[in-house]
Amino acid sequence: QDISFELPPRKRIAIVGPSGAGKTTLIHLLVRFWEYGDGRPGCSGKILMNGRDVQLYHPKDIRNLFGVVSQNTYLFNATIMENLLIASPGATEEQVIGAARNAEIHDFIVSLPQGYHTWIGEQGLRLSAGERQRLAIARALLKQAPILILDEPTANLDPLTEQQVLETLYGLMKRKTSLLITHRLVGLENVDEILVMDHGQIVERGTHAKLLAREGLYRRLWDLQHRILDAG
Repeated sequence: QDISFELPPRKRIAIVGPSGAGKTTLIHLLVRFWEYGDGRPGCSGKILMNGRDVQLYHPKDIRNLFGVVSQNTYLFNATIMENLLIASPGATEEQVIGAARNAEIHDFIVSLPQGYHTWIGEQGLRLSAGERQRLAIARALLKQAPILILDEPTANLDPLTEQQVLETLYGLMKRKTSLLITHRLVGLENVDEILVMDHGQIVERGTHAKLLAREGLYRRLWDLQHRILDAG
């Protein structure tokens, strides 16, 4: 309800809020997994891509514009190379390696006995959570889509791995039009604007510093995640 924002080229927006706030619903609407405006009361509004209603595009054409890194990217029981090429079957070996370098996973891959031809098991079970997520990042980069969507990309990572992956992601976001969906308020000083959602609405918006100063929902969520318990 009453959601309005613009994402121009190279801008980085984070959408944050508690579980159930509507963050993932918004992504489903953007990539046309769900549709909107079905004639029911209250179902008004539009999502525009370059000034054109997204519902006028073929769903495949819309999805080709987005590279998505989610918390549960599926990895097949195949080689690393085959898993990466899913994003772009015609990519050259040089392009695959370039994407892996940008995701900071290339050095790990070449350290394996069979390198890019290493089998990773069903859902990548032979890899750590951080390695699986870096492969997901490399796959999204190999697609070379103009818009990068990060949907809770570090939700299943331990704090140290999360910090390392976030450093990679924020470096990449400087060169991409990016939309970060997260309930983890870590490193958000690196984005241009933060939208705070609650119960399907944007209740606050601004930079990390400005939102902390407002003493609103963002500040309460920040304090909840960063408070230090007095063991004494």
